[in-house]
Amino acid sequence: MTTTLLGSHRPGTTLLHRLPAGAKLATFLVVGVVVVAVRGPVSALAFLVGAVGLAVWSGMPLRAALRSLRGILVMAVLLAAYQSWQHGWPRAVESVGDLVTLVLLATVLTVTTPVDEILDTVTRALRPFRRVGVDADQVALAFALTIRAIPTTIEIADETRDAALARGLERDPRARLTPVVIRVVAHARATGDALHARGLGDD
Repeated sequence: MTTTLLGSHRPGTTLLHRLPAGAKLATFLVVGVVVVAVRGPVSALAFLVGAVGLAVWSGMPLRAALRSLRGILVMAVLLAAYQSWQHGWPRAVESVGDLVTLVLLATVLTVTTPVDEILDTVTRALRPFRRVGVDADQVALAFALTIRAIPTTIEIADETRDAALARGLERDPRARLTPVVIRVVAHARATGDALHARGLGDD
């Protein structure tokens, strides 16, 4: 089973697909800041509706959207419970609404833009900062690894959950947490070894 979260470009002919990657990155960055800065449950729901509209407009398959949200489902439930307990339901609606909105916006970006274009844009944007010691290529590499690591981690968690269910150990946290940690660390080390073998990521 392949988990879709980020890095799931799907070719299309919509305006969102035709816009340059730089314009989309800048726009989504500004929108993300506005989503976090504007307070209140009403605005959070309005932003969420807008993000859903963008997702529909981009032609994102429903399955891809649901998989994106499944990755943050536990976090959203815990956040809602905590915010309701500490600050009341309006803050809970605002927090969860903002979280889901940001995830949908990130997914729309990667659905409508090839990952390579995003990385090239990030690299070009950071090159002027080389004068102050910023390595644009290293930052882009880290960005790429993050994009690709998130769906891999979720897929590992899904496979571990299924294995625990098959053994009747779904209620044992060790049967679900320990294998996930071991496999994620092993994947990270394998990725690091592969980069080192290619002379990438070295100081």
